[in-house]
Amino acid sequence: MIIERIVKELWRTMVSDVGSAKNRSAIRVIAAYSGGLDSILAAVFMQKLGFDVLLLHVQHLFSANAAGRQRLREAAGRAGLPLLIEDASEQHLETIRHPKHGYGQGMNPCIDCRIFMLRIARRVMEENGAVFVVTGEVLGQRPKSQHYKALLQAAEESGLGSRLVRPLCAQLLPETFPVTEGWIKQSDLLAIQGRTRGEQMRLAASYGVSDYPQPAGGCVLIEKAYANRVRDAFSHLGKDVVGLTQFRLFGLGRHLRMDEDVKVIVGRNFEENEQLVTLAEGRVRIDPVDVMGPTTLVEGNPSEEQLLVICSLAARYCDGEPDGEIRLRVASQDDERIVRVLPMAKDDPRILEWRID
Repeated sequence: MIIERIVKELWRTMVSDVGSAKNRSAIRVIAAYSGGLDSILAAVFMQKLGFDVLLLHVQHLFSANAAGRQRLREAAGRAGLPLLIEDASEQHLETIRHPKHGYGQGMNPCIDCRIFMLRIARRVMEENGAVFVVTGEVLGQRPKSQHYKALLQAAEESGLGSRLVRPLCAQLLPETFPVTEGWIKQSDLLAIQGRTRGEQMRLAASYGVSDYPQPAGGCVLIEKAYANRVRDAFSHLGKDVVGLTQFRLFGLGRHLRMDEDVKVIVGRNFEENEQLVTLAEGRVRIDPVDVMGPTTLVEGNPSEEQLLVICSLAARYCDGEPDGEIRLRVASQDDERIVRVLPMAKDDPRILEWRID
Protein backbone atom coordinates (compact mmCIF):
# COMPACT_ATOMS: atom_id res chain seq x y z
CA MET A 1 0.00 0.00 0.00
CA ILE A 2 1.31 3.43 -0.98
CA ILE A 3 0.58 5.15 2.35
CA GLU A 4 2.21 2.31 4.26
CA ARG A 5 5.38 2.61 2.15
CA ILE A 6 5.51 6.41 2.52
CA VAL A 7 5.16 6.27 6.30
CA LYS A 8 7.71 3.48 6.49
CA GLU A 9 10.29 5.40 4.47
CA LEU A 10 9.60 8.57 6.45
CA TRP A 11 10.37 6.85 9.70
CA ARG A 12 13.47 5.19 8.31
CA THR A 13 14.70 8.67 7.46
CA MET A 14 13.74 10.23 10.80
CA VAL A 15 14.93 7.46 13.09
CA SER A 16 18.35 5.91 12.62
CA ASP A 17 19.49 2.75 14.37
CA VAL A 18 16.13 2.45 16.11
CA GLY A 19 16.74 -1.19 16.85
CA SER A 20 18.77 -0.22 19.87
CA ALA A 21 16.89 0.28 23.11
CA LYS A 22 18.45 3.70 23.73
CA ASN A 23 16.83 5.06 20.53
CA ARG A 24 13.36 3.58 20.94
CA SER A 25 12.43 6.74 22.81
CA ALA A 26 12.29 8.45 19.40
CA ILE A 27 9.38 6.19 18.40
CA ARG A 28 5.95 7.28 19.57
CA VAL A 29 3.36 4.62 20.35
CA ILE A 30 -0.39 5.04 20.94
CA ALA A 31 -1.61 2.73 23.70
CA ALA A 32 -5.37 2.18 23.83
CA TYR A 33 -6.37 2.61 27.46
CA SER A 34 -9.71 1.43 28.83
CA GLY A 35 -8.81 1.89 32.48
CA GLY A 36 -8.54 -1.85 33.04
CA LEU A 37 -5.52 -3.88 34.08
CA ASP A 38 -4.61 -5.33 30.68
CA SER A 39 -4.51 -1.99 28.89
CA ILE A 40 -2.29 -0.27 31.46
CA LEU A 41 0.01 -3.32 31.57
CA ALA A 42 0.44 -3.25 27.78
CA ALA A 43 1.27 0.45 27.90
CA VAL A 44 3.76 0.13 30.77
CA PHE A 45 5.31 -2.91 29.08
CA MET A 46 6.07 -0.86 25.96
CA GLN A 47 7.28 2.02 28.08
CA LYS A 48 9.77 -0.29 29.78
CA LEU A 49 10.97 -1.42 26.35
CA GLY A 50 11.91 2.22 25.82
CA PHE A 51 9.16 3.54 23.54
CA ASP A 52 7.50 6.95 23.84
CA VAL A 53 3.98 5.92 24.92
CA LEU A 54 0.87 8.10 24.69
CA LEU A 55 -2.25 6.66 26.34
CA LEU A 56 -5.50 7.03 24.41
CA HIS A 57 -8.90 6.63 26.06
CA VAL A 58 -11.77 6.58 23.58
CA GLN A 59 -14.88 7.89 25.32
CA HIS A 60 -17.77 5.85 23.93
CA LEU A 61 -21.44 5.40 24.72
CA PHE A 62 -20.81 3.46 27.93
CA SER A 63 -17.64 5.16 29.15
CA ALA A 64 -17.04 6.41 32.65
CA ASN A 65 -18.53 9.70 33.83
CA ALA A 66 -16.49 12.75 34.84
CA ALA A 67 -15.39 11.11 38.09
CA GLY A 68 -14.36 7.99 36.19
CA ARG A 69 -12.34 10.02 33.72
CA GLN A 70 -10.56 11.70 36.61
CA ARG A 71 -9.60 8.25 37.91
CA LEU A 72 -8.18 7.44 34.48
CA ARG A 73 -6.05 10.58 34.60
CA GLU A 74 -4.82 9.73 38.08
CA ALA A 75 -3.89 6.18 37.06
CA ALA A 76 -2.07 7.50 33.98
CA GLY A 77 -0.19 9.94 36.20
CA ARG A 78 0.90 7.16 38.56
CA ALA A 79 2.25 5.26 35.56
CA GLY A 80 4.07 8.36 34.35
CA LEU A 81 2.26 8.33 31.01
CA PRO A 82 0.48 11.19 29.21
CA LEU A 83 -3.22 10.63 28.51
CA LEU A 84 -5.39 11.81 25.63
CA ILE A 85 -9.19 11.41 25.88
CA GLU A 86 -11.20 11.39 22.64
CA ASP A 87 -14.99 11.73 22.82
CA ALA A 88 -16.51 9.40 20.21
CA SER A 89 -19.94 8.82 21.78
CA GLU A 90 -21.94 10.02 18.79
CA GLN A 91 -19.96 7.94 16.30
CA HIS A 92 -20.17 4.89 18.56
CA LEU A 93 -23.96 5.07 18.42
CA GLU A 94 -23.92 4.29 14.70
CA THR A 95 -21.81 1.19 15.34
CA ILE A 96 -24.41 -0.13 17.79
CA ARG A 97 -27.30 0.67 15.47
CA HIS A 98 -25.85 -1.01 12.37
CA PRO A 99 -23.03 -3.47 13.19
CA LYS A 100 -21.50 -5.10 10.15
CA HIS A 101 -20.65 -8.25 12.08
CA GLY A 102 -23.89 -8.48 14.03
CA TYR A 103 -24.61 -8.86 17.73
CA GLY A 104 -23.43 -11.32 20.35
CA GLN A 105 -25.64 -12.99 22.95
CA GLY A 106 -27.22 -9.64 23.84
CA MET A 107 -27.12 -6.48 21.77
CA ASN A 108 -23.34 -6.36 21.89
CA PRO A 109 -21.58 -5.79 18.54
CA CYS A 110 -18.19 -6.71 20.02
CA ILE A 111 -16.19 -7.08 16.81
CA ASP A 112 -17.57 -3.87 15.33
CA CYS A 113 -16.92 -1.97 18.56
CA ARG A 114 -13.32 -3.15 18.58
CA ILE A 115 -12.81 -2.11 14.97
CA PHE A 116 -14.43 1.25 15.71
CA MET A 117 -12.04 1.93 18.60
CA LEU A 118 -9.03 0.86 16.56
CA ARG A 119 -9.96 3.16 13.68
CA ILE A 120 -9.97 6.08 16.08
CA ALA A 121 -6.62 4.93 17.45
CA ARG A 122 -5.26 4.80 13.89
CA ARG A 123 -6.39 8.39 13.28
CA VAL A 124 -4.83 9.56 16.55
CA MET A 125 -1.65 7.69 15.63
CA GLU A 126 -1.42 9.57 12.34
CA GLU A 127 -2.23 12.92 13.94
CA ASN A 128 0.38 12.54 16.68
CA GLY A 129 3.35 11.26 14.70
CA ALA A 130 3.12 7.76 16.15
CA VAL A 131 3.96 4.64 14.17
CA PHE A 132 1.97 1.85 15.76
CA VAL A 133 -0.87 1.18 18.19
CA VAL A 134 -0.77 -1.02 21.28
CA THR A 135 -3.72 -2.70 22.99
CA GLY A 136 -4.03 -4.91 26.06
CA GLU A 137 -5.96 -7.62 24.23
CA VAL A 138 -5.22 -11.21 25.23
CA LEU A 139 -5.85 -14.16 22.92
CA GLY A 140 -8.85 -16.16 24.10
CA GLN A 141 -9.87 -13.79 26.88
CA ARG A 142 -13.20 -12.78 25.31
CA PRO A 143 -14.98 -15.41 23.21
CA LYS A 144 -16.63 -12.99 20.76
CA SER A 145 -13.86 -10.50 19.98
CA GLN A 146 -10.53 -11.97 21.11
CA HIS A 147 -10.25 -15.32 19.40
CA TYR A 148 -7.47 -15.67 16.82
CA LYS A 149 -9.54 -14.92 13.71
CA ALA A 150 -11.28 -11.94 15.31
CA LEU A 151 -7.96 -10.39 16.36
CA LEU A 152 -6.60 -10.61 12.83
CA GLN A 153 -9.89 -9.37 11.38
CA ALA A 154 -9.90 -6.29 13.63
CA ALA A 155 -6.34 -5.44 12.66
CA GLU A 156 -7.18 -5.68 8.97
CA GLU A 157 -10.54 -3.89 8.97
CA SER A 158 -9.32 -1.06 11.19
CA GLY A 159 -6.64 -0.26 8.62
CA LEU A 160 -3.84 -0.77 11.15
CA GLY A 161 -2.72 -4.17 9.89
CA SER A 162 0.73 -4.98 11.23
CA ARG A 163 0.84 -1.63 13.05
CA LEU A 164 -1.45 -3.08 15.68
CA VAL A 165 0.60 -4.67 18.47
CA ARG A 166 -0.82 -6.77 21.33
CA PRO A 167 2.29 -7.18 23.49
CA LEU A 168 0.64 -9.38 26.13
CA CYS A 169 -0.01 -12.17 23.62
CA ALA A 170 2.12 -11.13 20.61
CA GLN A 171 4.19 -14.35 20.56
CA LEU A 172 0.98 -16.21 19.66
CA LEU A 173 0.18 -13.90 16.72
CA PRO A 174 1.89 -12.99 13.42
CA GLU A 175 4.87 -10.65 13.58
CA THR A 176 4.01 -6.95 13.61
CA PHE A 177 5.60 -3.79 12.25
CA PRO A 178 8.06 -3.04 15.08
CA VAL A 179 9.32 -6.64 14.91
CA THR A 180 9.79 -6.71 11.13
CA GLU A 181 11.56 -3.33 11.39
CA GLY A 182 13.97 -4.80 13.90
CA TRP A 183 13.08 -2.40 16.71
CA ILE A 184 12.17 -5.31 18.99
CA LYS A 185 12.24 -9.10 18.79
CA GLN A 186 9.14 -11.28 18.86
CA SER A 187 10.67 -12.97 21.91
CA ASP A 188 10.70 -9.60 23.72
CA LEU A 189 6.91 -9.79 23.83
CA LEU A 190 4.62 -12.07 25.84
CA ALA A 191 2.46 -15.15 25.24
CA ILE A 192 -0.43 -14.75 27.67
CA GLN A 193 -3.70 -16.39 26.67
CA GLY A 194 -7.00 -17.45 28.19
CA ARG A 195 -9.51 -15.91 30.56
CA THR A 196 -7.65 -16.10 33.87
CA ARG A 197 -5.70 -13.05 35.04
CA GLY A 198 -2.98 -14.70 37.09
CA GLU A 199 -0.11 -13.79 34.76
CA GLN A 200 -1.32 -10.21 34.40
CA MET A 201 -1.54 -9.83 38.18
CA ARG A 202 2.00 -11.15 38.62
CA LEU A 203 3.21 -8.76 35.94
CA ALA A 204 1.36 -5.89 37.62
CA ALA A 205 3.02 -6.71 40.93
CA SER A 206 6.44 -6.68 39.30
CA TYR A 207 5.71 -3.26 37.76
CA GLY A 208 4.28 -1.82 40.96
CA VAL A 209 0.84 -1.43 39.37
CA SER A 210 -1.59 -2.03 42.22
CA ASP A 211 -4.57 0.32 41.90
CA TYR A 212 -6.65 -1.21 39.14
CA PRO A 213 -10.30 -2.34 38.91
CA GLN A 214 -11.16 -5.99 39.31
CA PRO A 215 -12.61 -7.74 36.24
CA ALA A 216 -16.31 -6.89 35.97
CA GLY A 217 -19.28 -8.43 34.21
CA GLY A 218 -18.49 -6.79 30.90
CA CYS A 219 -20.47 -4.61 28.53
CA VAL A 220 -24.00 -3.58 29.59
CA LEU A 221 -25.23 -4.59 26.12
CA ILE A 222 -24.78 -8.20 27.24
CA GLU A 223 -27.03 -7.73 30.27
CA LYS A 224 -30.46 -9.23 29.60
CA ALA A 225 -32.59 -6.34 30.89
CA TYR A 226 -30.54 -3.68 29.13
CA ALA A 227 -30.43 -5.63 25.87
CA ASN A 228 -34.20 -6.13 25.97
CA ARG A 229 -34.71 -2.40 26.39
CA VAL A 230 -32.51 -1.70 23.39
CA ARG A 231 -34.41 -4.25 21.28
CA ASP A 232 -37.72 -2.75 22.36
CA ALA A 233 -36.66 0.77 21.39
CA PHE A 234 -35.19 -0.34 18.06
CA SER A 235 -38.43 -2.20 17.32
CA HIS A 236 -40.86 0.58 18.26
CA LEU A 237 -38.90 3.72 17.37
CA GLY A 238 -36.49 2.50 14.69
CA LYS A 239 -32.74 2.15 15.09
CA ASP A 240 -31.90 5.53 13.59
CA VAL A 241 -34.23 7.37 15.97
CA VAL A 242 -32.79 5.95 19.19
CA GLY A 243 -30.26 8.48 20.44
CA LEU A 244 -27.81 9.06 23.27
CA THR A 245 -30.51 10.05 25.76
CA GLN A 246 -32.39 6.79 25.21
CA PHE A 247 -29.22 4.79 25.80
CA ARG A 248 -28.66 6.61 29.07
CA LEU A 249 -32.26 5.91 30.07
CA PHE A 250 -31.94 2.19 29.31
CA GLY A 251 -29.78 1.83 32.42
CA LEU A 252 -32.22 3.59 34.75
CA GLY A 253 -35.43 2.56 36.48
CA ARG A 254 -38.19 0.13 35.60
CA HIS A 255 -39.21 0.16 31.92
CA LEU A 256 -42.81 -0.62 30.94
CA ARG A 257 -44.26 -0.65 27.42
CA MET A 258 -48.00 0.22 27.55
CA ASP A 259 -48.57 0.13 23.79
CA GLU A 260 -46.79 0.77 20.51
CA ASP A 261 -46.46 4.49 21.21
CA VAL A 262 -46.21 4.81 24.99
CA LYS A 263 -43.38 3.74 27.30
CA VAL A 264 -43.00 4.47 31.03
CA ILE A 265 -39.79 4.68 33.09
CA VAL A 266 -40.15 4.60 36.89
CA GLY A 267 -37.17 5.44 39.10
CA ARG A 268 -36.06 2.89 41.72
CA ASN A 269 -34.10 5.08 44.15
CA PHE A 270 -33.01 8.63 44.89
CA GLU A 271 -29.97 8.54 42.60
CA GLU A 272 -32.00 7.27 39.65
CA ASN A 273 -34.69 9.87 40.28
CA GLU A 274 -32.08 12.61 40.10
CA GLN A 275 -30.75 11.27 36.81
CA LEU A 276 -34.25 10.92 35.35
CA VAL A 277 -34.92 14.59 36.12
CA THR A 278 -31.89 15.59 34.01
CA LEU A 279 -33.21 13.48 31.09
CA ALA A 280 -36.84 14.59 31.25
CA GLU A 281 -36.78 17.05 28.36
CA GLY A 282 -39.34 16.13 25.69
CA ARG A 283 -41.07 13.66 28.03
CA VAL A 284 -43.94 13.83 30.49
CA ARG A 285 -42.58 13.93 34.04
CA ILE A 286 -44.57 12.73 37.07
CA ASP A 287 -43.49 13.37 40.69
CA PRO A 288 -45.22 12.80 44.04
CA VAL A 289 -46.22 15.98 45.87
CA ASP A 290 -46.70 15.03 49.53
CA VAL A 291 -44.92 11.70 49.96
CA MET A 292 -41.66 10.03 49.02
CA GLY A 293 -41.72 8.23 45.70
CA PRO A 294 -40.23 7.86 42.24
CA THR A 295 -39.78 10.25 39.40
CA THR A 296 -41.61 8.77 36.41
CA LEU A 297 -41.02 9.65 32.76
CA VAL A 298 -43.44 8.96 29.93
CA GLU A 299 -42.31 8.67 26.33
CA GLY A 300 -44.74 9.01 23.44
CA ASN A 301 -48.19 10.60 23.36
CA PRO A 302 -50.41 9.00 26.00
CA SER A 303 -54.14 9.66 26.00
CA GLU A 304 -55.73 11.23 29.07
CA GLU A 305 -56.98 7.82 30.10
CA GLN A 306 -53.52 6.28 29.73
CA LEU A 307 -51.93 9.14 31.65
CA LEU A 308 -54.21 8.53 34.63
CA VAL A 309 -53.31 4.82 34.54
CA ILE A 310 -49.61 5.76 34.48
CA CYS A 311 -50.15 8.08 37.47
CA SER A 312 -51.78 5.18 39.31
CA LEU A 313 -48.77 3.04 38.41
CA ALA A 314 -46.38 5.72 39.71
CA ALA A 315 -48.42 6.02 42.90
CA ARG A 316 -48.08 2.26 43.41
CA TYR A 317 -44.35 2.83 44.13
CA CYS A 318 -44.91 5.80 46.49
CA ASP A 319 -44.77 5.61 50.29
CA GLY A 320 -48.41 6.60 50.82
CA GLU A 321 -51.19 4.38 52.15
CA PRO A 322 -52.14 1.60 49.67
CA ASP A 323 -55.80 2.58 49.74
CA GLY A 324 -55.29 6.35 50.04
CA GLU A 325 -55.16 8.93 47.27
CA ILE A 326 -51.76 10.19 46.15
CA ARG A 327 -51.21 13.66 44.76
CA LEU A 328 -48.85 13.76 41.75
CA ARG A 329 -47.46 16.65 39.75
CA VAL A 330 -47.71 15.94 36.02
CA ALA A 331 -45.55 18.21 33.88
CA SER A 332 -45.09 18.32 30.12
CA GLN A 333 -43.54 20.90 27.83
CA ASP A 334 -46.82 22.86 27.61
CA ASP A 335 -48.67 22.03 30.82
CA GLU A 336 -48.33 21.32 34.54
CA ARG A 337 -51.08 20.13 36.87
CA ILE A 338 -51.80 18.17 40.02
CA VAL A 339 -53.78 14.92 39.82
CA ARG A 340 -55.14 12.69 42.58
CA VAL A 341 -55.13 8.93 42.03
CA LEU A 342 -55.40 5.68 43.95
CA PRO A 343 -52.27 3.51 43.74
CA MET A 344 -52.43 0.58 41.36
CA ALA A 345 -52.61 -2.75 43.16
CA LYS A 346 -49.19 -4.35 43.65
CA ASP A 347 -50.39 -7.59 42.06
CA ASP A 348 -52.08 -5.92 39.09
CA PRO A 349 -51.30 -8.33 36.19
CA ARG A 350 -50.81 -5.44 33.77
CA ILE A 351 -47.50 -4.58 35.42
CA LEU A 352 -45.94 -7.89 34.38
CA GLU A 353 -47.46 -7.55 30.91
CA TRP A 354 -45.92 -4.12 30.44
CA ARG A 355 -42.48 -4.85 31.90
CA ILE A 356 -39.77 -4.83 29.24
CA ASP A 357 -37.18 -6.43 31.57
